[in-house]
Amino acid sequence: MGAPQQGDVGLLDDPAAQKLLESSVPAHLAYSWADGTPRNTPIWFHWDGEGLVMCSPSAAPKVGVLTTGAPVAVTIHGAQWPFAVLLLRGTIAVDHVDGIAPEYRASATRYFGAEQGEDWCASLPDDITMERFRLEPSWVGLLDFDGMRRLPSAIAG
Repeated sequence: MGAPQQGDVGLLDDPAAQKLLESSVPAHLAYSWADGTPRNTPIWFHWDGEGLVMCSPSAAPKVGVLTTGAPVAVTIHGAQWPFAVLLLRGTIAVDHVDGIAPEYRASATRYFGAEQGEDWCASLPDDITMERFRLEPSWVGLLDFDGMRRLPSAIAG
């Protein structure tokens, strides 16, 4: 059996994908707005081993259009060349959380460090509610320019 091809969720096990899933770079969440126009927003994420979990305060505008079953695409990429790019597609499951979602707290710690992450969470309103968006990818792509292992098809030759 050969290496997973573009589209295969087995690409999530690739070391380049794992490095991005553990990184502190934000993901970029793409979705359709209520009027059908595209949106793309940076967002913190937490990888739980099977799915990508992203959280937003319930008052965030995207909460009104991101409902269970909504199709989304997520891109996570390195910050310095040569970098890798992880491309995820699928539909999301959404649930409501009273208070700070554990995945949001874990993200704050990963992005800011333990002390500043906790300070950030402590600065949020006591009565905050959040929406948790969970993506179990149905399609995965990986571009890895470091080592030139997985290149875009237009230049892969």
